[in-house]
Amino acid sequence: MSPATVHGHKGRDSYLAGCVGVVELARRTSGCIDFAITADLVDAGGIHVFERWESQAAVEAFRGEGPSDEQGAAMLAAAVAEYDVVEVRSLT
Repeated sequence: MSPATVHGHKGRDSYLAGCVGVVELARRTSGCIDFAITADLVDAGGIHVFERWESQAAVEAFRGEGPSDEQGAAMLAAAVAEYDVVEVRSLT
């Protein structure tokens, strides 16, 4: 799992609209379990990225060089973490 939070993004709505193709591509990619880029409901400039992949190799193959220069320039700050999930339990 790879959650990321981008804070203080200028033009958040247009940025998110521009990410639709990235989300569609990720979800069609072999090894992708889930991929989402969403607006934070409380932080007016916050964006959350959530990725779930079958393997480290799958996520690395998809990411390649990372965000484009344009995407990187639009981010004012980012925090990215990667987690190895050992077990999943349903909470419902």
